[in-house]
Amino acid sequence: MKPFAWNYARPAEPAPALVAYAYDSALQLNVLPDGRPAISDRALLAATGTTTSKAGSATHFDD
Repeated sequence: MKPFAWNYARPAEPAPALVAYAYDSALQLNVLPDGRPAISDRALLAATGTTTSKAGSATHFDD
C-alpha cells in the first residue's frame, strides 16, 4: 500500500534559467548588464522574486 500523498506527487519541474543580473564583489551587490543595481529594475524583481547576493549573512535574503 502506498501513502495517499503519492497519488498527487509530481516530479519537480526545473525553474527556467533567468539570469539577468550578476554579483559584483567590488560593489557587493547584484548588478544588471548595464551596471545599474539589480534592485532598480522592478520588472526583474517581479519576475525573479528576489535578488539574493553572496554578501553578508547566508540566512537573510535581503543582504
